[in-house]
Amino acid sequence: MEVFYGFRFGMLLQLAVGPMCLLVFNTAASSGFFNSFKLVLAIALIDALYIFLACLGVGKLISKPKIKKSIKIFGGTVLMIFALNIFFGAFGFQILPSLSLSYASSTKSIFLKGILLTASNPLTIIFWSGVFSAQIADNNYAALQLAFFGFGCVLSTLSFLTAVGILGTFVSSFVSQNIIRVLNILVGIIIMYFAIRMFIKKENTQ
Repeated sequence: MEVFYGFRFGMLLQLAVGPMCLLVFNTAASSGFFNSFKLVLAIALIDALYIFLACLGVGKLISKPKIKKSIKIFGGTVLMIFALNIFFGAFGFQILPSLSLSYASSTKSIFLKGILLTASNPLTIIFWSGVFSAQIADNNYAALQLAFFGFGCVLSTLSFLTAVGILGTFVSSFVSQNIIRVLNILVGIIIMYFAIRMFIKKENTQ
């Protein structure tokens, strides 16, 4: 039952479309479902790792102001590099070709690139720490029940993003390379927005 609750909760989170969801769609449209699925696996793997670390209480450590600020700078920088690569890649220019995820790039290492990009926001651990604390408080979950809940959350990531990849593959059969180029530009701009937001977002004070 906890797996179902975790899956349902995770699906609610997926409805808030983020940069990785857009990137999966973009990858499927430009490079095919198989490559997008490798990206999905990378995202799910990092989600599972962060959920595991949250269960271990790592969230309390990285919530310290200095550590949190350093993580935000690192994460925002990684996102911005990928965003600029995707954006300029649409025009045939690569800032760092080895990190490109645009339609014109090689997809041999897309799994590792997906891991790097997903891992760029370790502050996610703090969110999951809060989620699990709430589950313990509200539902009296034991360790095994939390594990099943977390598994359900990861399963929702796999399911939702796989569906996004299938949709992107289907759409690609109806669009031209020019439209895919425009999609790359839009995805690059959106990821830039997330990077800038990470840099400037102020934390709530207690």
